[in-house]
Amino acid sequence: MRRLGTGIGWRPEIADAVERMPGIDWVEAVAENVCPGHLPDSLLRLRERGVTVIPHGVSLGLGDAERPDTGRLAALAERAEALGSPLVTEHIAFVRAGGPLTASPRLEAGHLLPVPRTRDALDVLCENVRIAQDALPVPLAVENIAALIAWPGEEMTEGQFLYELADRTGVRLLIDVANLHTNHVNRGEDPAKALAELPLEAIAYVHVAGGFEREGVWHDSHAHPVPRPVLDILTDLASRVSPPGVLLERDENFPEPAELERELGAIRAAVEAGGQEGALARASSTTGEHGETETVTGIGTKAATGGGAEVGVGVEVRTRTGGGAEIGAEVGTRTGAGTGVGTESVPATSGSGPTALDEATRQRLGLAQAALLSALVAGTPVPEGFDRVRLGVQARALAAKRADVVAKVAPELPLILGNGYRTAFIAYAQGRPMHGGYRRDALDFAEETLLGGRLTEGRARRELRRWWLDRSGPAPRPKSRLGQVGRVGRTLIRR
Repeated sequence: MRRLGTGIGWRPEIADAVERMPGIDWVEAVAENVCPGHLPDSLLRLRERGVTVIPHGVSLGLGDAERPDTGRLAALAERAEALGSPLVTEHIAFVRAGGPLTASPRLEAGHLLPVPRTRDALDVLCENVRIAQDALPVPLAVENIAALIAWPGEEMTEGQFLYELADRTGVRLLIDVANLHTNHVNRGEDPAKALAELPLEAIAYVHVAGGFEREGVWHDSHAHPVPRPVLDILTDLASRVSPPGVLLERDENFPEPAELERELGAIRAAVEAGGQEGALARASSTTGEHGETETVTGIGTKAATGGGAEVGVGVEVRTRTGGGAEIGAEVGTRTGAGTGVGTESVPATSGSGPTALDEATRQRLGLAQAALLSALVAGTPVPEGFDRVRLGVQARALAAKRADVVAKVAPELPLILGNGYRTAFIAYAQGRPMHGGYRRDALDFAEETLLGGRLTEGRARRELRRWWLDRSGPAPRPKSRLGQVGRVGRTLIRR
């Protein structure tokens, strides 16, 4: 595994600071924000200095029920080649649902949503990952995501799900310790248990980021300082394996460069502390002459898919030192295509190579994802088994994120509408799903605002009309409602 070192997420807002920052070995750029033919000068200068640049995709939707879009895969491959990257990364998430597979309207989340940890979802994800691997010129690593909600009827823990994904596809893992913390707060999942179940040898690198807690819900904002619990999880991970690279993510609310450097220093210290803890634990486990060692072995058999069986062997070692302290470790080993070593139990795996996926599996997953996404963005009933309160929190978070991203994509809208922009957009977003990305969303919002009578005649309405006309293009649009806006706008301009 290639050693990357310490890195930071490259963003245009902090590009100059990143270039001047000492000790930066590599950077990560959001793939969708980079144009291969017009790479930012800052990234070009970093590359010339030997700084590795890795494209990080956010919209591929490897967890979607449908197969990955060939155009999006080609674009990701193009960015990897343009940047000379050793690998590319994406997320274990679904971002779209509906469409021909489910004979329902196609919906976009505009966000990374969790896939259910079920056999169906795992089978679909594995095939989608293999498709992506075949289309990319460099290795792929996939990231665990943060989640506000949990699917009912899940069949695996996060660690087991990731273990089997890596085992069946050979994909590398981008482990986000901030997301492990988020899932600990929001879903009661133990980050230490998740780390214990991971195939640590598959880790490509690690993400670290900040967030905030509100009313018992942790929001993975990437806009706040890294909290101590996240650094503690990083230390735990580093005590188990030396991570090839660790990267600080910050997407908005950027602090002064000195503060970013302090956070990077805290990250380095957490990794160093973990390395020391791991070395001490390994040294202690070999000092048999200084203590008494008790070994307990357990063997269990569990039915696996395909009519096979899984045989697990667990070994627990307890060593008492001269000072009375006790050091414990558990090792799990399973038969099959791969071998896992870690604490706690090791997940089952089919141990089989790529197989043709039944389309009915994709359809089942597609229907479940469409029902959930429709409840989140279109106001349809909450699917059975989901926490209604949490879905409400997630729906509001999605609407707020849409408002924030549209304001970045179309910064004229907040200027035109002033303080009323955010309230107006969130009201528009309720029950109006996003269908064609954020730029289309901005146009649809402007159109709905003009047609809905929310703006009386005045400067803001005139400016919004002009803005919409300038960006709608010269060709007449198909719906009469859109033509109505154009006619009204042209009448105003002739005045």
